[in-house]
Amino acid sequence: MSTVAELMAFDTHLTAELNTLWLMIGAILVFFMQTGFAMLEVGSVHQKNTRNILLKNVLDAALGAILWGTVGFGLAMGHSEDGYYGTTMFFLTKDAFSDGTGNNYASWLFQWAFAATTATIVSGAVAERCTLTAYLVYTTSLIGFIYPMVVQIAWGPNGYMSPWLGSTDQSDYFRGCGVIDFAGSGVVHLTGGTAALVGAYLLGPRRSFVEGTTLTPEYGPIFQTLGTLILWFGWYGFNAGSTLAIVGYGQVAAKTMVTTTVSAACGALTTLALGSSLDSVYEGKTVLKLEYANNGVLAGLVSITAGCAVVEPWGAALTGIIGGFVYTGGSRLLKKCGVDDVVDAVPVHGFCGAWGVVAAALFVTKSNYKAVYGIYEGAEDECGSVLLGQPSAQLEANCAFVVLVIVWTGVLTSVVFGTLKFCDQLRVDTDTEDEGMDSSEHGAPMKSANSQEY
Repeated sequence: MSTVAELMAFDTHLTAELNTLWLMIGAILVFFMQTGFAMLEVGSVHQKNTRNILLKNVLDAALGAILWGTVGFGLAMGHSEDGYYGTTMFFLTKDAFSDGTGNNYASWLFQWAFAATTATIVSGAVAERCTLTAYLVYTTSLIGFIYPMVVQIAWGPNGYMSPWLGSTDQSDYFRGCGVIDFAGSGVVHLTGGTAALVGAYLLGPRRSFVEGTTLTPEYGPIFQTLGTLILWFGWYGFNAGSTLAIVGYGQVAAKTMVTTTVSAACGALTTLALGSSLDSVYEGKTVLKLEYANNGVLAGLVSITAGCAVVEPWGAALTGIIGGFVYTGGSRLLKKCGVDDVVDAVPVHGFCGAWGVVAAALFVTKSNYKAVYGIYEGAEDECGSVLLGQPSAQLEANCAFVVLVIVWTGVLTSVVFGTLKFCDQLRVDTDTEDEGMDSSEHGAPMKSANSQEY
């Protein structure tokens, strides 16, 4: 009997440690996405601001780790009485995190990588004219307070809209379902995209932003494409890693990787075809632009992030195709409005993030929902797709979450960026912008007057 008990205990412990290992691998992949963002942004800014944008990418991770370790994780994932903010798990204390398997530490690492991603989305949009002071203030506000509250609401163990309450009582869940945002189309990308829109709008366009376009270095396409492919690679950790466990979830994780791939592919092809078609109409010439394919990949990835685990490949294809339309329309709309978003962060992460949350509710299937959530007996019959003849509760919950994220993030980042602008701390002066921040703020030698600079 003792041998059987020991074997069962060993099996339980091994399962827990395998799940911890899976979470750590996911965290590493998501963190590697910082490299992708860095390369994408380097390929999108002028050479004179290369050091500045790279430093901000490094600080997103470094500053983010301190903020997440002290207050962010506790607010996001700690126990909550009201469903809006946590009150435990602060400062990485041994008593709170030591669980015998390392799962709590792995969870912190995984969520930190997500938090850093949210901040990086903003830094790309406001590049080349945002002061370092403003960067430090908005990053601290975003990672330390604004973003953690969104995480708690959607993913927290007691979150107001969370489907992870562990209750078998339907009435405990928002609209009887909670929100489907499996890996963060809304939590991460819509939050970052909304903050990016506010920042880019209040900063105003770069001096080099003429009629919606600006020149970038000749090496730009190389780094943009490298960054896109690195992000695609890391996204498998972002989405499949969000199962948070692998034992018993191999089927879910594998299908999640497939739906992620299908949506990215459809997003790339749709955006390339649509962008080229529109160019032929307005410019009278058909060309296949690399940036359409690159941003289409990202549009498809962001769009599928919410529903990656609950849709079939056909649903992923539709998600990516429509995501390509959302991105293309959003990008052109922003340029028409004179909003200078250096890396198209708002249409990719903001607009496609909102679409992704809605798409998850539209294309969710009963069998997938039960495999991933199954929050109470019969939940798959109540929390399904209206397109498949099920009640509208899930769509209502997801739409409400989109509105909540936009309002919460939009209002608070408006206060942050607005205060910085009022105090004249938001934007660098004209001379600094013309010279580039590498020389004025980071000690790089200035380019000679005869050098070719983009």
